[in-house]
Amino acid sequence: MKPEETIDFPIRKVWSRISRIYNSEASKYGGTMAIGQILLSIDPEGTPSTKLGPKMGMESRSLVRTLQTMEEAGLIKRIACKEDKRVVRMHLTAKGKQMRDVSRNTVIKFNEAVQSRFTPTQLNNFRTVMTELDRILEQEQLF
Repeated sequence: MKPEETIDFPIRKVWSRISRIYNSEASKYGGTMAIGQILLSIDPEGTPSTKLGPKMGMESRSLVRTLQTMEEAGLIKRIACKEDKRVVRMHLTAKGKQMRDVSRNTVIKFNEAVQSRFTPTQLNNFRTVMTELDRILEQEQLF
């Protein structure tokens, strides 16, 4: 089987290109795609650190170093919940909110540029296939 005939190869190939585009744009502002994604995932009232990973579709333990870097850069601050000190919420600082706006605008521009090249039916079919693929990978043991 040729790589082009598999399901995973085109996904990996396209995601690598998207990643490079986002990282290239983020580097202009001293950030990364991962930082932008985290900024976009933090709610205005704060988000518990344990909820960020699942909210973004990644393992929580993968975020620790990036969150520390973001805190050191003054993008986020950690605030313990007054009712339950075990819960720590991530909050955006003023600098983090500015960077979040840059990230949001970048995502919007990217999506508008890509979506303008496809019909609504094509986009709907794409979303249907990706949603079903995600369901299969989440619920079924393939091997």
